[in-house]
Amino acid sequence: MKSPVIKRSIVIAGHKTSVSLEDAFWKGLKEISNQRGTTLSKLVASIDSDRRHGNLSSGIRLFVLDHFRTLIDTAPTTQLSHFEIAVQGSKARQKIA
Repeated sequence: MKSPVIKRSIVIAGHKTSVSLEDAFWKGLKEISNQRGTTLSKLVASIDSDRRHGNLSSGIRLFVLDHFRTLIDTAPTTQLSHFEIAVQGSKARQKIA
């Protein structure tokens, strides 16, 4: 069975490095870089310089997750999908508990 994690090469700060990411995180990262009008390399360099611990692949996953969680938290409820509303409800229940 093929692993859903794919090793990808990227140049950051002038040196080539590789990250192992699932396709969904890679697509999310590309979407964020397009939205911000920056290159993938510059965005990954920024993530690399801001991460506190863990490896770069993990840092990218956490960055993408945080980005989309923030979108959900700031979106008007009328524009949310049923899934996103369920996620918000789950977060609210966790805060109460």
